[in-house]
Amino acid sequence: MHFFDLARIGSGLVVSQHRDEIEGALAAGAVVVTAPPGTGKTTFVPPLVANALPQGRILVTQPRRVAVRAAARRIAQLDGSALGGPSGFTVRGERVVSDETRIETVTPGVLLRRLLNDPGLEDVAAVILDEVHERSVDGDLLLGLLGEVRALRDDLVLVAMSATLDADPLARMIGAPIVRIPSVLHPLDVAYAPSATPRIGPRGVERAFLDHVADLTVREQAGSGHDALVFVPSARDVDEVVRRIRSSASGVEALPRHGRLPAADQDRATSGRVPGEPPRIVVSTALAESSLTVPGVRLVIDAGLSREVRRDQARDMSGLVTVSASRASADQRAGRAARQGPGRAVRAYTEAEFAAFRAASDPEILSADLVDVALTLAEWGTPAGAGLELLTPPPAASMARAHDVLRALELVDGSGRPTPLGTRVARMPVGAREGRALVAAEADPRTAAEVVAAMAGDFREPGADLDALLRALRRGDAPGVGRWRNDVKRLARIAGGTAGPSPSAGTVAALARPDWIARRVADGSRSYLLASGTRAALPEGSSLAGSEWIAVAEVQRAEGRVADGTGAVIRLAAALAEADALEIGHVRAERVAWLEDGRVRVREERRLGSIVLSSTPAKATGDDAKAALLAHIREHGIPWGEGAARLRARLQMIHREIGAPWPDVSDEALLESLDEWLAPHVTGSSLASIDTTVALRGLLPWPEASRLDALAPERLDVPSGSSARIDYPAERDGRPVVAVKLQEVFGLAETPRLVDGRVPVQFHLLSPARRPLAVTEDLSSFWNGPYQDVRKEMRGRYPRHPWPEDPWTAPATAKTTKRMREG
Repeated sequence: MHFFDLARIGSGLVVSQHRDEIEGALAAGAVVVTAPPGTGKTTFVPPLVANALPQGRILVTQPRRVAVRAAARRIAQLDGSALGGPSGFTVRGERVVSDETRIETVTPGVLLRRLLNDPGLEDVAAVILDEVHERSVDGDLLLGLLGEVRALRDDLVLVAMSATLDADPLARMIGAPIVRIPSVLHPLDVAYAPSATPRIGPRGVERAFLDHVADLTVREQAGSGHDALVFVPSARDVDEVVRRIRSSASGVEALPRHGRLPAADQDRATSGRVPGEPPRIVVSTALAESSLTVPGVRLVIDAGLSREVRRDQARDMSGLVTVSASRASADQRAGRAARQGPGRAVRAYTEAEFAAFRAASDPEILSADLVDVALTLAEWGTPAGAGLELLTPPPAASMARAHDVLRALELVDGSGRPTPLGTRVARMPVGAREGRALVAAEADPRTAAEVVAAMAGDFREPGADLDALLRALRRGDAPGVGRWRNDVKRLARIAGGTAGPSPSAGTVAALARPDWIARRVADGSRSYLLASGTRAALPEGSSLAGSEWIAVAEVQRAEGRVADGTGAVIRLAAALAEADALEIGHVRAERVAWLEDGRVRVREERRLGSIVLSSTPAKATGDDAKAALLAHIREHGIPWGEGAARLRARLQMIHREIGAPWPDVSDEALLESLDEWLAPHVTGSSLASIDTTVALRGLLPWPEASRLDALAPERLDVPSGSSARIDYPAERDGRPVVAVKLQEVFGLAETPRLVDGRVPVQFHLLSPARRPLAVTEDLSSFWNGPYQDVRKEMRGRYPRHPWPEDPWTAPATAKTTKRMREG
């Protein structure tokens, strides 16, 4: 059994000074290690755990493939062994391990699929999750699944490592002690050098800003003579800045670092500079923030931007968008300059912009497309995450949409359990949609694999033409062709089956995203209507523009001319035969009813999702009328009558103060449950025929309903002997108001309170002409103070009404002084 030389591996690393503390914490079966970037946790902790647990493999996750390779290689170098020996790695499409491997570094996605195939991780002694502060979807999901594995395997050790995370909630979740390793930074000089032009424009990062970043980098590197690390948001931005630096600087080596690069180029950017080589400028995406330290860096240039997942709920799109980084990310980036000596960080933005950055990035699970997550959870046996403890629960609405997609793809059944097809796809090293297309194509597996590899590989074609992209990849003259060819071989092997007819690219794309089958909106237009209801436009000059039907593989939000007024642009698609569109898209017939000028209109339609294939007028039935009225209400709101509105306001206050079983009668809650409480009362053919008061009373809980008038009465008795209406607020946090003439409440000291004494009445005290004189929720203080000022002003204006000096002893009345004497 191989043991690592911890003294050699940990030499000069801050984390090695806490070796005894970490080893002691491992006895608890789980430990959270917090350590800033550069302290050595990624390099030192895995060998330490391996030595402490000499039987079984140690799995280590890194959030990106670049970091996986770099971490595994660094441990092997320090161990003096070959990569794939005691330290190896596995990423999608590449595995470098052997029987000798003790530490296997993997991406979270690889470990998720391994869990589905081997839920007990029988040959694994420990799992180390690195960079958990990034809060990726896969990382959060692993924490939850591994928690369940540990409930069955008390010998499995779990280590969570973080650079910036608030560790307490995580430690409570996995039942672990925390080992906090302080930062030992060398002196760091932080400067600001903003651009004269905006950083982000309508089409992403402004080219002029990239010019500024490149010029700033060249100038700062020449002044310091040190290796530099530059942060820009996307792979394209990395390549652009590298090109600019190479064209304007001599005597330095500019290297890109991002996930699209071949493994050799990635390794070159993360390896140390050999003595005698020129200084380096490594231009990187955010993956260099908290992964393995780039050796020799003493200068950081930060564009202050990052690529983050955003979801457009209305258009059912998820994608990466360029936004300002968080302050936590900016601080991590700056800290990279001072890990190995005094450093300098230059921010290509203003100090005011930095102050306006978010404190930290939101967990990805709040904005990501959850289709893949939902399939993993279904295969794990916890559909929608029911019963699974997660740091941040997935949004219910997003999970419901993901379930609907999986059902449409025939990957789960009505209860959310995986179908046999779903089980097969869940264990594939591709997304749920791509895996379904690969299996369901029922044709030549290599051709299907070529299309899926092109769709999943983040490739681009200027005209968004998937067929044109495939031709370029097959010729070998497209960037990343080597990676694509490796993926094709792997996917074809996974798909299996026997050779059959070659499917079209459009057929495979449609099988992956039947909701994105699209039809041209008009002859000569480059705008298309997707089955999902979204409109999107092809790029100008696209070779697909003459296609009546297309299968869309990628679409993004966009504005201006490029989107042709649709709000979105198609980035990758393929022509699709109409017959294939109709077969894959599941055409259905339905009646569509709506309200127009007060009348119910009906048409019988054949539809492919939101795409209308044919439409003819039809006679309205009672069911049509109900559907039309309810649809109108969902769009325009509930038609409250005066009585219903007052009852609703009373119920809203009781629910606010008491909660269940009193119903939530907010707009959101009532519209969501419209079919349950209002639909049974929709029996006519007009809005006026709906009795919303009766429908609302049907929501009252029994037997609590008998206390409605006691908790929130309609009127309030006042000392004059009359009663005043109580106006309940429409807003959720308002007060009930009683507007009454001041003379009618003489002597009333205690302000009445409603809802079992929880809510005071707010009095609007009126003049004899019913104009407001005072507003108070404390009558006692009013009589003892402000009343005298009101009396002085009003007694001359309204001399026929009583304005006694002592309001406490004066009789409350609604009468004039004369009528009081007569009475």
